[in-house]
Amino acid sequence: MSRSGETKRVRLSPDERRLQLITLGAELLAERALEDISVEEIAKQAGISRGLLFHYFDSKHDFHEAIARHVSVEFLAAIAPNHSLGLFDMLRDSVERYVDYVEENGAAYRAILRGPSSVYPGMLTYVNESRSAIAELVLAEAPIAADDPDRPRLTLALRGWMAFVEETILTWMSEKPITRTELIDLLVESLPSLTLSPVLSAALRAATPETLPG
Repeated sequence: MSRSGETKRVRLSPDERRLQLITLGAELLAERALEDISVEEIAKQAGISRGLLFHYFDSKHDFHEAIARHVSVEFLAAIAPNHSLGLFDMLRDSVERYVDYVEENGAAYRAILRGPSSVYPGMLTYVNESRSAIAELVLAEAPIAADDPDRPRLTLALRGWMAFVEETILTWMSEKPITRTELIDLLVESLPSLTLSPVLSAALRAATPETLPG
């Protein structure tokens, strides 16, 4: 870094430069709204000109969309299910990594869900896509057929569970009223309770009957 805060320019491949710019933008989500991320500031941090930044992105809006997409993909990768585990352990492992991700990226996570960026159309789109993707991940692992008539209701219930998970983790991050283990227990055990799906509940209970309520 120079005294002016500008990074010394380093020769990178086009893909590496684009990723660098997106990553720098994503880091700023912890302190400002997506639409307030300045391309001039990002270019300065990367040690390139403002004009060169627009060699990689068509517009400021395109740059912001790329940041939102990057955050969404990074989050989904962080919680991807481990298929070497049984259904219950797979769920718990993903929830644990969800909490890990939020603890490591707390300010940005809070800004995305509750800050000014949360109403930005691009970010809202990717947040909703992430929620849908998580619901589909659960459905994909659950022993529920694609043509099961209960699937639409279960999909809706899973979206509600996601809202519960988000709000519970945000509150826990601020107040820490229970331990991390108790938090994860709450989030995992709430899934069968909120979905009211006998098939999903039976599958989870078959894995660890002593862990789940009822």
